[in-house]
Amino acid sequence: MPHTPEPDEDHDLYASAPPQPVFHVEQALLGALLLDPHRLGDLTGITADSFSTAAHTALFAAISALPPPDPDEHAKNATWLDLVLTTARQQARGLTASDLHALVQVCPWPRHAPAYARMVEAEHARRRLEAAAERLVHTVHDASLPHPVQTVLTEADALATVVDDIAARFPPRAGVLPRTAAPPPPAAPDYLEAIEEERLLLATATAYPAGIDAVPWLLPGDLVVPLHAGLWQCLNALARRKEPVDPVTVLWEAQQRGLLDDGSDPGEVLRMLAEPAGSVEHWGERALQRSLLTTAEHTGQRITAFAGDPANTPFQLVLGARRALADIGAVRTRWQHATTPPCCPPPPRRPAPTTRAGRPTTTAAHATRPVRAAR
Repeated sequence: MPHTPEPDEDHDLYASAPPQPVFHVEQALLGALLLDPHRLGDLTGITADSFSTAAHTALFAAISALPPPDPDEHAKNATWLDLVLTTARQQARGLTASDLHALVQVCPWPRHAPAYARMVEAEHARRRLEAAAERLVHTVHDASLPHPVQTVLTEADALATVVDDIAARFPPRAGVLPRTAAPPPPAAPDYLEAIEEERLLLATATAYPAGIDAVPWLLPGDLVVPLHAGLWQCLNALARRKEPVDPVTVLWEAQQRGLLDDGSDPGEVLRMLAEPAGSVEHWGERALQRSLLTTAEHTGQRITAFAGDPANTPFQLVLGARRALADIGAVRTRWQHATTPPCCPPPPRRPAPTTRAGRPTTTAAHATRPVRAAR
């Protein structure tokens, strides 16, 4: 994300590094408002927080807070501009009168202020989405959390709220998904621990096949090792067909499904399936929790990648983010089934977003689930 200077930093509107396009759009909007302050009334939904720099934020806040001047008086003198500068410098001390003059000079057409505001709002939406997605990924990696799943799901809800808010400001229309390449799925947290726990899951399910029916919410894709995922399918198939289940029958089923074609040692598979411990429900829940956290991390990474690409429109961001969030929703439903006691109904699901939203909050310019990747 672009660096936002602290309010007390000396600020130059013209940084040494080439500014992003939104910087020039913000300049045009502020210039329009300095020239014609009454045009502020044409803008809705945009706030000082929508701007990308401390100086621009301070100027828009000052313009919004001060009563607009009399148009005739404003055309004759710079009294109101001086007041804007004085007010804005309380938050950005580096501002000068020449900065305001430069903003006025770079504004092509003051009457296009609503269009400029729409662009600023779109860029702000992209930054908000990127920040919310990054918070989700950070939460997944926070080892200090006493209840990681609930905290991650809460953060996912916060991200979904941002997406819904963007959709309300930018009503969906026919479009395409973001063309930004999605990052590869992340490695499961505690990979070695995951391997050991999955081995115990498979061995315990082999020793106590009745426990397989108690974990219908656990899918092969929740396991991090492809061979383990295949063996879990074998166990479920044998249990479903009510055939004998033991290490030998599971091994034979694995051969029939081609799971040993990669060179897996049949003897090692037999030894793995012969060492049960604990319960199927316990190891299944551990695998599902790991799957949920990995899914949340990948969702956050995907949305971060979408939002980090300025070529994506708000409409594309909303569509791509909702597709990504659907993956969390699917795992979340299974997690609720796994952890909710039979006597208690699962918590209500988050209401689905409406297919159409209200009108944009800034005035338009005048006329002139995918399938989860294998790990």
